[in-house]
Amino acid sequence: MKIDEIQNGIVLDHIKAGRGMRVYHTLRLDTLDCTVAIIKNVKSEKMGKKDIIKVDEAIDIDLDALGFIDPNITINIIRDGELVEKRCLCAPERLVNVIRCKNPRCITSSEQEIDQIFLLRDAEKLTYRCIYCEAAYRGKES
Repeated sequence: MKIDEIQNGIVLDHIKAGRGMRVYHTLRLDTLDCTVAIIKNVKSEKMGKKDIIKVDEAIDIDLDALGFIDPNITINIIRDGELVEKRCLCAPERLVNVIRCKNPRCITSSEQEIDQIFLLRDAEKLTYRCIYCEAAYRGKES
């Protein structure tokens, strides 16, 4: 299989195998008017298998959403066919409107205009808690 290199854009690498489509939908890459390649289950010495997404355009990326989905993702910025920057992610300390509180009694369930805000409580287990009702949300389960 041959996937052409990109001249100007981004490559999301080291995505846990099977999470590529979630990244695709979360970042709304389906709305772009450029080439987007999703490569699933690529052999990797470090990870066994991984997913890769290539976007042939420079776009803004929600780093918090990516860090929540998979804090091991690396973002490679490509300009003129050359790697100019490599960013590594980590689990964000605070998430705003990335996930929704599942507690039906939470104020965010009845007041739709309130931001959904979660704080990281356990980085190892990727556990976040709603700032309004303390409901737990575990990133690794999603």
